[in-house]
Amino acid sequence: MRSLRKIKNYPSAYLILFLLLGIFLLFSCSNELSFRQVNLNELSFSKDTIYLDTVFTNIGSSTYTLKVYNKTKDDIQIPNIYLENGESSNFRLNVDGISGKNFNNVEILARDSMYVFIETTVDIKTLSDNETQFLYEDKIKFSDVGEVNLMTLVLDAIFLYPKKNNQGIKETIQIGSNEDGDNIEIEGFYLNDDQLIFTSEKPYVIYGYMAIPSDKKAIFEAGSRLYFHENSGIIVANNASISINGELSNNPEKMEGEVIFQGDRLESEYDNIPGQWGTVWLTFGSKNHIINNLTIKNASIGILVDGGGNSANESLILRNTQIHNSSYINLWAKNAFIRSENSVFGNAGQYSFLANLGGNYSFTHCTFANFWDYSYRSAPTVLVSDFILLNDNSVLTEALTKGYFENCIIDGNQPTEYFVEKSSNDEFNLRVINSSIKFNLSENYTDENSFFDWQNENFYSNIFLNKKSSFINIENNNFGIDQNSEVLNKGSTNGAYNVPKDLNGFFRNETIDLGAYQHVIVDID
Repeated sequence: MRSLRKIKNYPSAYLILFLLLGIFLLFSCSNELSFRQVNLNELSFSKDTIYLDTVFTNIGSSTYTLKVYNKTKDDIQIPNIYLENGESSNFRLNVDGISGKNFNNVEILARDSMYVFIETTVDIKTLSDNETQFLYEDKIKFSDVGEVNLMTLVLDAIFLYPKKNNQGIKETIQIGSNEDGDNIEIEGFYLNDDQLIFTSEKPYVIYGYMAIPSDKKAIFEAGSRLYFHENSGIIVANNASISINGELSNNPEKMEGEVIFQGDRLESEYDNIPGQWGTVWLTFGSKNHIINNLTIKNASIGILVDGGGNSANESLILRNTQIHNSSYINLWAKNAFIRSENSVFGNAGQYSFLANLGGNYSFTHCTFANFWDYSYRSAPTVLVSDFILLNDNSVLTEALTKGYFENCIIDGNQPTEYFVEKSSNDEFNLRVINSSIKFNLSENYTDENSFFDWQNENFYSNIFLNKKSSFINIENNNFGIDQNSEVLNKGSTNGAYNVPKDLNGFFRNETIDLGAYQHVIVDID
C-alpha cells in the first residue's frame, strides 16, 4: 500500500514522462520530414558516363550499376530523376529498388548514397534503316543539378536457331544412339542451301547446334563473325565439309580479315571466360575441311575431329589458326588425319592438343602453350596415344600412322607438358624434329619408356628441353615470342621452306624461330 500511495502522491512523474515522450516523437517526426531539395554540386556519381557493352539488336544487355552520392550533411530530396529521351528511351532504370524511366522526390540521407541500375534492349531498325551498327545514347537527368551519359553500341545480326513446332517443342538433331539403341538428340537445326555462305556483312548469332547437311559445304568468308549462345556450336554431317577462308589482317588488334568463333556475351568481362559455348564437331565421315585464319575463343572443345585417320587425304587442313581458352580441349583428334601449319593451341582446362585412338598428324611451326589458371589441370599440353578406354573398361586401339612435329613449341605451367602413350602392337610412327619441349619427369621413369629418350633417333632429332619461350602476353593469349626467347633460330630450314611466313605474315629468312611466330623486339620496363 505504501508504493500505491507514493504514486498517488506524485502524479507529476507521469506528466513529466509523457512530456518527454512527446518531445522525442516530435523531434523524430521533424527529422523524418526534414529532407530539403538538392542544390547544384551536392551530388556526385561513381561514373559520369556508363558504357553498356556492345549488344545485339533485340537482345537484352547485362545490368550496369551507377552509384549516386549525397555529399552534404543534410538529408536531401531529388525532385526528379528521368531519362532525357523519356518513355521512348531504349534504356531502363531501377532507382532504389523501383523500376521505371521517371522518378519523383527521391530521397538520400546525409552522407549516404543510392544505387541506380541500368539495362537496355534496342531494335536497331528503329534507329536506322541500313546501318549494321549504331551508337545509341541517352542521359540520366537528376533534376537540374546533374546528369550521367549512357552509351551502347548496337549490332545488327542474323539469328539462326531451332524452330518450334505447334506444341512449342524445339527442333532437334540426332547425333548418335546409346547402348540401348535409343537415339541421342540435341537442340539444333540443319542449314538450308541459302544459309551455307557466311559473310562479313553482319555477325551471326547461333542458338543450338547448327548442322551442315550431308553432301553440303559451308563457306565462311573472310571477316565473318559467329557468336554462339550457351550449349551451341557447329556439327558437320557425313560427307559434308566446311571451308573457312579467313585472311591475314592489316590491323592485328581489329582482326578484320580473320574469321572468329566465340560466345555471344559481348561484355568485356567475358573476353577470356572459357566454356561459354560448345564445339565445332567434324563428325566421322565428314571430309575435306580447310580452315585458314580462324580464331576460336572460349568454347568447351575448340575443334573435335572424329575419324579420317585411315583416309587417303587429310580430313582437316588447319593453317594460321588460333584456339584459346577452351574449358576442356582446344583440338581433340580421334583417329583423324590433320595437317596444321602456323597455328596456336593456347590455354585449355585439360589438353591444348589431344590425339587418341591413333591417326595421322603433321604440325609444322605450331605453338602449343597451356598456362591455364582457372582451376587445377592434371593433363599435359600435348598427349598422343593409340587407344581410348570404352565405357565397359575395354580398350580400343588404332595405329598412329604418323605423328609429326617440326619447329614446334610445347610449353605450359606444368612440370611436364608432353606425353606419349602406346597400348597396342600396331604401328606407331612418331617423329619430332627441331622442337622445344617442356618435360621434367624423373630419369627412372623415362629410362623405361623409349618415347622419352631424346637421343632415340627413331623418334627425335634436335630436341630443346625446358627452354624459356618468353611469350609476349600469356594473359591476353599473345603467344608471340620476344628477343629474350631461348628458341630463336632453332628451327630447321626444311620447316621454314614449307611454311615460309609466320602467323603475322613475316618471312622466316634471317632467323628460323620455333613456333607459329617469328620473334619481335619488345621494350622491357
